[in-house]
Amino acid sequence: MSFLNLEDKTFLVVGVANKKSVAYHAAKTLLDEGAKVVLSIRDESMRAMVEKILPGCDAFVCDVEKDEEIKALPEKIKEKHPVLHGMVHSIAFANFSEGMKPFHEVLREDFLQAVNISMFSLVQLSNAMKELFDENASVVTISISTTRQAAQNYGYMAPIKAALDSSICFLAKSFSEFSKVRFNSVNPGLLKTSASAGIPGYIDSYIFAENVTLRKEALKTQEVANTVAFLMSPASSGINAQNLVIDAGMGVNQFDAEVIKRFNKE
Repeated sequence: MSFLNLEDKTFLVVGVANKKSVAYHAAKTLLDEGAKVVLSIRDESMRAMVEKILPGCDAFVCDVEKDEEIKALPEKIKEKHPVLHGMVHSIAFANFSEGMKPFHEVLREDFLQAVNISMFSLVQLSNAMKELFDENASVVTISISTTRQAAQNYGYMAPIKAALDSSICFLAKSFSEFSKVRFNSVNPGLLKTSASAGIPGYIDSYIFAENVTLRKEALKTQEVANTVAFLMSPASSGINAQNLVIDAGMGVNQFDAEVIKRFNKE
């Protein structure tokens, strides 16, 4: 038996976008550990892609902006997978079609849509899946390493991720009334993903983050996936209602002497 003991367990992974996404790496890691993975995809246009990069995984369409599709998702899944041992929630969206604006100029409809997709979808999906969850199931969502630093080029997503982080303890508490389902978030530092590539000025932030990690090496998406797999496993049974920061020490090293020296030279 492996340490993680994930063999023959079934997990729902929401948010696979491509091979660079956290959700893909999490799904692949779970598969490598002998688990079964069920995918939730936004629409039919994504089916060919996920079937190519994660062959053999059942994929079900669910647009989280549509209540009827969230309600229908567990009905579709249970026909082939009557029990889920956990769920990985890794979806986020923000409309920056009009460019990056100061936070105080964010449009109500854009902010509320981002909340709906990026945060409230976790609540809705968890509620929808509650009858499928094994009593000891684990739910993990993907957040960010800090919501207390005002990264201007991250727009209004940090306050939404703060709400996502807060929702973890409330979900853990409310589910504890009838189950032992655990809820945690993995909060990575800056990653090289397709989603991050769309953030204005991200590459500069990424290079800075790499320089202020304690190891002077950027965080890898696979490292995040490894943490997700651990949290999905019985090996992490004592961890509940937590936000786990995975940033290679970046958060404690903002005043790195070498980075300061380089800045002063410039």
